[in-house]
Amino acid sequence: MTETAPRPTLEAVAARAGVSRATVSRVVNGADGVREPLVERVRQAVEELGYVPNQAARSLVTKRHDAVAVVIAEPETRVFSDPFFAQQLRGISKELTAHDNQLVLLLTEGRDDHARVGRYLAGGHVDGALVFSLHLDDPLPELIHRAGVPTVFGGRPGWSDGLLPHGCGPGRAGATPTPVYVDSDNRGGAREAVRHLAGLGRTRIAHITGALDQTSAADRLDGYRDVMVDADPRLVAEGDFTPGGGERAMRELLDRCPDLDAVFAANDLMAAGALRVLRQHGRRVPDDVAVVGFDDMLPVAEQTDPPLTTVRQDIETMGRLMARLLLRGLDRHATQEEGVGGTPSSVVLPTTLVRRATA
Repeated sequence: MTETAPRPTLEAVAARAGVSRATVSRVVNGADGVREPLVERVRQAVEELGYVPNQAARSLVTKRHDAVAVVIAEPETRVFSDPFFAQQLRGISKELTAHDNQLVLLLTEGRDDHARVGRYLAGGHVDGALVFSLHLDDPLPELIHRAGVPTVFGGRPGWSDGLLPHGCGPGRAGATPTPVYVDSDNRGGAREAVRHLAGLGRTRIAHITGALDQTSAADRLDGYRDVMVDADPRLVAEGDFTPGGGERAMRELLDRCPDLDAVFAANDLMAAGALRVLRQHGRRVPDDVAVVGFDDMLPVAEQTDPPLTTVRQDIETMGRLMARLLLRGLDRHATQEEGVGGTPSSVVLPTTLVRRATA
């Protein structure tokens, strides 16, 4: 085993910069009250010596850990196979990195994992949490509420009225602050997709929903129904946001309504699955059946055959905004004792229709 050189200390930085240890501590921890020439001397000494602040000691001063938990309420097989999560994580990571914060990824496979995540968040290891892909019966919101961790949600939560849902973990639902979230205009995007199909002269427009215990799927179904007011209920089949779910729903729709002439799928992965089934049944796209997806994930939408017409939501930007809102909220919380700040507002991003070859 090779010997390692001793780590530079706060005292060594102070001696190199010609200032007191207290001055170095204030500069390293980002405190005010130090003249700019002294700040520059300290920073130069830090760089020359390669000084790295002790995070535990720094946390005692700043009351911040510079770490954020990202909680995805899905099993790891789904997270690592669906490009939606990769794009959202990329946006979150970019924003946290720009503010020198670490990302701590927490996944949930089942109830035991929910308890583990709740204990971790309550243990004071992170400054806040970013949570997405929640399901309506998920116990995570209650666990996070009990942990007292500042949180921003990806997607509109199902309890936007400020009340946690009933049956959410042990105990009764309780009053909570209105949740802060980042989402896309799911309902408006769905309306645009269905109107586009109707504008092509399609009259038997089917819909493959996502998992209906998630608000994004429910909102997209509402958007479909806004346009198809008197649609045959057999034209709606429930999927689960996976390619296999799209295949199963497409087979079900063809069995029930063989005369359908268009399909709006609630995400690109299900649309890709639907295209495979249509091809297997000899249906030409878009001649016999037009297809529109939702997401515009380029690894999927540009590689389907034919390339997929879809509704674009900016997934990476959603991730960045989630992280940005959380960090701003943490900064506001730190200044509330001085009478500054307040709760950041939720953000709903617009969607756009991207026309390719399927519709």
